[in-house]
Amino acid sequence: MRQLGWIAVLLTAGCSEREALGGGDLQRAQETMVRDDLEGRDIRDPRVLAAMRRVPRHEFVPERLREHAYADRPLPIGEEQTISQPYIVAFMTQALELEGSEKVLEIGTGSGYQAAVLAELAQEVYSIEIVPSLAERARGVLESLGYRNVHLRTGDGYRGWPEAAPFDAILVTAAPDHVPRALVDQLALGAKLVIPVGRENQELLVIERTASGVTQRSVLPVRFVPMTGEAQH
Repeated sequence: MRQLGWIAVLLTAGCSEREALGGGDLQRAQETMVRDDLEGRDIRDPRVLAAMRRVPRHEFVPERLREHAYADRPLPIGEEQTISQPYIVAFMTQALELEGSEKVLEIGTGSGYQAAVLAELAQEVYSIEIVPSLAERARGVLESLGYRNVHLRTGDGYRGWPEAAPFDAILVTAAPDHVPRALVDQLALGAKLVIPVGRENQELLVIERTASGVTQRSVLPVRFVPMTGEAQH
C-alpha cells in the first residue's frame, strides 16, 4: 500500500509562487527563493537558510520541471506524489532546532529533497519511503550529490526505525489521523517530533520529550497527503 507522498500545501495565505524563469539561472532563482519566500517570511535560523541555499532542489524534480524548481510550490515527482514547497520544508526543518550532532529520522523520503536538507544540518539521517521506485530514485540522487550520511530504507514508516532509535529529531511528511505511538517512543530526551496530523482539518504538531513527560503544540494549519500503510488500519 502507498503510504507517503512528498507533500504539503500550506493553508495560510501569502505564499508566493515564483513561476518559471524561462530557463534562466537556477542559482539565481534559488537565491531569490530563499530571500523572498523564506527570509521574507518567518524562516530565521541561519543554518536552515544556508542549507536551503546549498541543496539544489532542481536535482530532485523531473527534468521537464527544472525551470520551475524554485517556485514556492509543490511539484509532481511521479507515482502521484509531489515534492513539497520550499517554505514548508524550511519551516518543518527549523522547528526541529538542529545544531549539527543529531541523529534524525524522516518518515517519507519522497524525492529525497527534505533528506538532503536534513543531511546538511545533522550528523546522520535515517529515511524511510514506502514507494520502492521513489526510494530508489532518491537514493540515486542523494548518492550522486555526495550525501553519505543518509541511510535509506524502503518500507512502511509507521513504526519508525526501532533498531536505530532513539532519535534526536523525527520529521514526518504525511498525515496520519493520530500521532503514532512508536514515533513518540523513539524520541530521545529533549528530542522533537514534527508531524502533520488530521484528515480534513490538519495541523502541524511539534511534540517534545522532556524530563517531565511529553509536550505537544500546534504550530500551523497544513494540507498533507494522508499516511497510508499501517496508519490506516
